[in-house]
Amino acid sequence: MAIRHARAGDQVACVDRDAARASATAASLPGTGHADFVADVGDDASMEALRDAVLARWGGVDVLYNNAGIASGGCMAATTMDEWRRLLDINLLGVVRGCLAFLPGMLAQKGGHILNTASFAGLAGAPNMMTYGVSKAAVVALSEQLRAELIDEGVKVSVICPAFFQTNLLESWQGDPRMKKFGEKMMTHAVDTLDSVADAVFASAQRGEFLILPTRQEPMRWRLKRWLPGLYFRKLRAMAAGIRGKQA
Repeated sequence: MAIRHARAGDQVACVDRDAARASATAASLPGTGHADFVADVGDDASMEALRDAVLARWGGVDVLYNNAGIASGGCMAATTMDEWRRLLDINLLGVVRGCLAFLPGMLAQKGGHILNTASFAGLAGAPNMMTYGVSKAAVVALSEQLRAELIDEGVKVSVICPAFFQTNLLESWQGDPRMKKFGEKMMTHAVDTLDSVADAVFASAQRGEFLILPTRQEPMRWRLKRWLPGLYFRKLRAMAAGIRGKQA
């Protein structure tokens, strides 16, 4: 997304906990005026410091991607409270911290666009990804409410809900190792690529769409769940049974 915004002539702030990754991304971008910052979305003070640094450099932000997230998997009975706290603190409250940091400036300038990365897991209601799916469903709900709240304030909101494609998300894995292997397999064999997903997200963002489903099969699956929920649930159960059989 940073590359695509830079190609469009935007100045981009690249933010990561890893200073080297942020710096490498900023250095790779076409155009000029980009910058890199270090911040942790799980830390209030860190996000407040990021806000201050970004506003000191540019005075305002037009587009905000709340994109940081961590992965987990497993059934409810196998989860721990520590896992719940960590997933919600990063995946949900990380988005909250980003909004609290940069939304006031967007309201003051009467314009902006917030894009929150959730996951199709937040819509699917699938088993065996309890903490991850719930944290991403919460991001969808937050985005829906925020959209309604800001629609007359000049600030747009989008929520991005991809399924599997190759990223570094599994580096942060915690939970059932069998589900991690499943995730690795799904990423490896995904028909969608990093570039195809980024192109789809950027195009949808430029059109101002709210719900962005950038992987190929998910628009059909979302319609199936909405229009034929009984059939969708039967297919979901069949998929889950197939996964259990392969794990066994």
